[in-house]
Amino acid sequence: MVSITDWEEKFAERLTQLRMKKGVSARDMSLSLGQNPGYINNIENGKAMPSMACFFYICEYLNISPKDFFDTNSKNPEKVNALIDDLKLLDDTQFDNIASIVKALIQK
Repeated sequence: MVSITDWEEKFAERLTQLRMKKGVSARDMSLSLGQNPGYINNIENGKAMPSMACFFYICEYLNISPKDFFDTNSKNPEKVNALIDDLKLLDDTQFDNIASIVKALIQK
C-alpha cells in the first residue's frame, strides 16, 4: 500500500518534471499563479501541498489536464495534447501514414 508521504513525494517530483519541461523557474510559476514567490518551491520540497483549486490552476498553467499530471508515462503531455489536436484534423490516409512513421520510430 502506498503511503500519503509516497504520494506527496510523487506529486512533488511530477510537478518539478513538468515545470522544468516548460522551462520556467519555481519562483516565476508561483508568481504567475498569484502565489507568494516560494509557493511552488515549497510544494516541490515536500513542505506543502496545493489545495484542489490551486492544483487545477497549476494544471491550467502547464496546459495539461489533471489526468495528464498523473500520467507519468507521458514525459511531455503538453506536446502530446497539441499533437493529438493536430491528428484529429487528418483524413484517414494521412492518419495511417503518420501512424506508420510513429511505429517505425518506436521500433528503433
